[in-house]
Amino acid sequence: MSAPATRRLDRRSFLKGSAALTAAAGLPAWFVERLLAGPEPAKPTSPNDRPNVALIGCGGRGTGIAHEAAKLGTIVAVCDVDSKRAEEAAKTFGGAKVYKDFRKLLERDDVHAVLDATPDHWHTLVNLAAVKAGKDVYSEKPLTLTIDEGKRLVAAVRQAKRVLQTGSQQRSDPRFRLACELVRNGRLGKLTAVTTTLPAGPNKGPFKSQPVPAELDWDFWQGQAPARDYLPERTHLWFRYWLDYSGGTMTDWGAHHNDIALWGIGLDRSGPQTIEGQATVEPVAGGFTAPAEYAVEYTYANGVRHRCVSTTANNIFGGEARPLKAGESFHGVKFEGPDGWILVTRGKIEASRPELLKEPLGDSKKVALYESNDHMGNFFECLRTRKPPVCDAETGHRSVSLCHLGVIAIRLGRKLTWDPEKERFVNDKEADGYLAREMRKPWTYDAVK
Repeated sequence: MSAPATRRLDRRSFLKGSAALTAAAGLPAWFVERLLAGPEPAKPTSPNDRPNVALIGCGGRGTGIAHEAAKLGTIVAVCDVDSKRAEEAAKTFGGAKVYKDFRKLLERDDVHAVLDATPDHWHTLVNLAAVKAGKDVYSEKPLTLTIDEGKRLVAAVRQAKRVLQTGSQQRSDPRFRLACELVRNGRLGKLTAVTTTLPAGPNKGPFKSQPVPAELDWDFWQGQAPARDYLPERTHLWFRYWLDYSGGTMTDWGAHHNDIALWGIGLDRSGPQTIEGQATVEPVAGGFTAPAEYAVEYTYANGVRHRCVSTTANNIFGGEARPLKAGESFHGVKFEGPDGWILVTRGKIEASRPELLKEPLGDSKKVALYESNDHMGNFFECLRTRKPPVCDAETGHRSVSLCHLGVIAIRLGRKLTWDPEKERFVNDKEADGYLAREMRKPWTYDAVK
């Protein structure tokens, strides 16, 4: 069957499911029609059109995105400081060569792209080393551990002229794009408020030190972070709840929903003017250190007020993010204006009036957002075309900066003023001290020159 005929068959198959897609996801018919008329997803045209890809960080998320990438490229190498996980990944991906030190992997000329699924505190050093080695990068979010790291990474990606896709995959979900496009085109009138509701994090502890597993290089795993005794609760899924390595659900889920908030506000290359935050529960002594439950309020130069709250702290600054039903753990983004509201989350989009979604933008459309319906597919398409991906380094940096600012405000417990152009606090040396962290030797920037 010819390639055009195959595309027509794929299109017909999708058309058959479009009614179900519209009903299940709440997408209006006019928007589904536009999706169907859009470009076909990029696919390899021959075995030679499959880039060689390396996976760095072989945990659950890493192997998940590697399976996505394996549809479009060939996984030739895997790397992890946990030898058991690396060996399992190598078997999964057809005997890919195993590495422990990512720098050795990056010496390979036949590796074209890297998937970075390491813990958050490793993202920047791996990404810097990769782009300096001439590799394109798909990096899991949050993109960085600090705002200073983001500034360095953006500069390095530009200088090396590499493609970097941040793994904030909601940018490639049509529901989120529809919500932001409607808001950006004035469907709600002048946008006045945004609420991002995030899952609360665990507030557990104390934890007891345990022997380091034989398969894990614990010192290497800790990298730039302070040296600590080994705890199973510091690694794998749990690392994100320690400030040594991450920022809790604020930087985890916040890197998704706050990214969409900035996209809808139209400031995804900028940031807020003020930030005020507080934790609503005290951490358990000897337990997780990242804020578990919190509320943060941002204001922007265009007058928009943005509340970011954990699911159990919706009303700390007044107003109602969304009433929670018994047993429900809602998280998502709500945009509000004088003409109503639009609420979007994974798998669902709602509005205060059905016509806010059902009425086509038509000729009134002035803002057309980047269209991607497959996040990994968009990355591979950009490897070929060299165009910027839907969530490039600058976008990923600005989105997680918003989250970092929230964590800083929570830690300081007072209102902060931010200069989004200079990316510094205004006349606040104490707050500026949180823009970077001391990096434990030898895992400083010198390690990836």
